[in-house]
Amino acid sequence: MKGFLYGMKKSIPVFFGFLPVAITFAIMAMSAGLRWYETVGMSVFVFAGASQIMAIGMLGAGAGMFSVVLATFVLNLRHFIMSTCIFRKIRVRNVLLKLLLALTVTDEGFALVTTEDDSRCDVPFALGIITVTYLSWIFGTVLGVVASGVLPAILADSFSIALYALFIALIVPDVKGNARLLLIVLVTAALNTVLCIFIPSSWAVIVSTLVGAFLGTFLVKDSGEGGEPDSAEIDGEVARP
Repeated sequence: MKGFLYGMKKSIPVFFGFLPVAITFAIMAMSAGLRWYETVGMSVFVFAGASQIMAIGMLGAGAGMFSVVLATFVLNLRHFIMSTCIFRKIRVRNVLLKLLLALTVTDEGFALVTTEDDSRCDVPFALGIITVTYLSWIFGTVLGVVASGVLPAILADSFSIALYALFIALIVPDVKGNARLLLIVLVTAALNTVLCIFIPSSWAVIVSTLVGAFLGTFLVKDSGEGGEPDSAEIDGEVARP
């Protein structure tokens, strides 16, 4: 129970970040002609903010269902990498439990799991993350459906920036005072920015993620036994796992 509550506590920033983004998605979906139950159902069964927003944009532009599914698949290819990293930290053999824990494979859930100390990263911790992230996304979608006919368009459009603010809030606490993680973040971000000029953004994310993970295998050290950090230091700071 302690690990579950800790996971919920760590997810509080995600809760406040998800709400405005989910509201924005719901307003977009309703404006595109989806019914309220289709909009909420999409959040319940898909639970992928970027994919849902992209799908709404494509449907609104008249794209066929096959095109939407294919584009969503390509956009979410990064989940293959993310799920591998998550289940290396959270050791689970039960297939049904793995399917449930797959709900942590969001960008925000991935950040919370992979930056947490191994000693505290277990199944209850992951379930706490899932509870907050999944329910907050659905709750935000419901709020967006209700508010779709009330909020001014300019206010609804401004909510989309919340997703970027959320990622910054997740990254900053872990890179502060940790030169190695900061280097990985900067290199990955710069590489993704450059790649987006030459290839589709979905592939740019995958390539830059792989490069960042490769750098991490050399620059980020695991904690020693008993939770004690290893001796690798930069500028007097010990690199966190």
